[in-house]
Amino acid sequence: MSGALASIVAPGFFASGPVQLAAEIAAVVAAVCGAVGVFAVIRGQSFAGEALGDITTSGGSAAYLVGVAPLWAYVAFALAAAGAMELAGVQRARGRDLATGVVLGAGLGLAALFFYLDSVHTSASGATVTVMFGSIFTVTGTTVRLALGTGAATLAVLAALYRPLTLASLNAELASARGVPVRLVGALYLAVLAAAVALAAITIGTILSTALLIGPAATALRLTRSPGRAVLVAASIGLLALWLGIVLAYDSYYWPPLHRGWPVSFFVVTLIFTGYLLAGALGRVRAAH
Repeated sequence: MSGALASIVAPGFFASGPVQLAAEIAAVVAAVCGAVGVFAVIRGQSFAGEALGDITTSGGSAAYLVGVAPLWAYVAFALAAAGAMELAGVQRARGRDLATGVVLGAGLGLAALFFYLDSVHTSASGATVTVMFGSIFTVTGTTVRLALGTGAATLAVLAALYRPLTLASLNAELASARGVPVRLVGALYLAVLAAAVALAAITIGTILSTALLIGPAATALRLTRSPGRAVLVAASIGLLALWLGIVLAYDSYYWPPLHRGWPVSFFVVTLIFTGYLLAGALGRVRAAH
């Protein structure tokens, strides 16, 4: 390792198996969240993404209770919640927040129940912290493969929806007049959003997953107005934040005085927020000139 790189990266970083798996799943999650998040911002469905992320907490707590892979439970509960939102009227602008709030309340109620049952019937210590704030260094090869399959399917659906979804997101009335099935497109997008949130939950936890979904996308849309370019920029920002977060979290085990390490989620969220502020400052500078 070169001297400059050695001063940044702690010894053993590149040879670490957990680090390699974390970097792989980070690439998958950044690509999916970047693509899906841009449309969440354009469509004004950031709150729906937040709610789906919070609801996956019930999936994570249920996974510990029954002993299944967390990602399966995240996806299942997020998709169920998306279906409930659709039935409750999330597609209608006036009922969107109401439907989302009702489903969110029910999902958090289930999470409270499952965490209680975890504490009574299982020995899964630290389950609450792991579910809510993630543990990317503990992902397994099986989880990475499952995430890769889920991510590929999600991006395939989004690619098939791209043109009608773009039109429906920018002008629903025009899309409907051109024969686009706006309600169906919206429902399919909500399912895609659920899958993206579930993947984000694996990396930085359920309650912080929205930061990875919305933050890079919002930053990208400050830098470019083209949805296509924004998707690429958002994915790049998300990947950079995740990889830098992994480096800093690994290095933090060598930081005094505790030498116990800081969570990846803290660094990722901080980097994303900083990037958003810098993009805003850049926009103001451009406007001034």
